[in-house]
Amino acid sequence: MPIKELAMETIKDLPENASWQEIEVRIHLLAEVNMGYEQLQRGEGTAITTESELLNLARGN
Repeated sequence: MPIKELAMETIKDLPENASWQEIEVRIHLLAEVNMGYEQLQRGEGTAITTESELLNLARGN
């Protein structure tokens, strides 16, 4: 799915009263996840296979 279409679908799924900040956060998260996926497709980065690995990464461990 093209990035623009994915962004539009993401915004469409938000509640009608979503704030600009909520839209920004959702789009930013989508972009970060997409970039991580593309890195893994190129053989870069590290795959996270467990919740504890994700939490450790988020904590900077």
